[in-house]
Amino acid sequence: MTDEGRVSGLAELLMETGHSHHEAFLATDGADPEWPLWYSQYLQGKVDSFLDVNPTRSKIIQCLLNADEARSSRGADQPWTTFYAEFMTSLGEDGLHNSDKPTQS
Repeated sequence: MTDEGRVSGLAELLMETGHSHHEAFLATDGADPEWPLWYSQYLQGKVDSFLDVNPTRSKIIQCLLNADEARSSRGADQPWTTFYAEFMTSLGEDGLHNSDKPTQS
């Protein structure tokens, strides 16, 4: 799959996730301060075909929060789904991979 295909496919999956999340939280008009938790559960097992990795929910949450922060700080004018997809696919080899190595402090 090309990089463009990965971004496009992942952006579509993120759009689907956003719609499903909004429906799940219809009573609050989609408002959910813990949205990364819900998204990670929905996305786990689905992002691997676009990222060549099967990340843990924790890694997905971390990535979503980092993408959200990056988008906010850059004032990106593209749709959030495309920004997040590009962010996630650009993380490189260690971005969403589950490391066997303990984190060094």
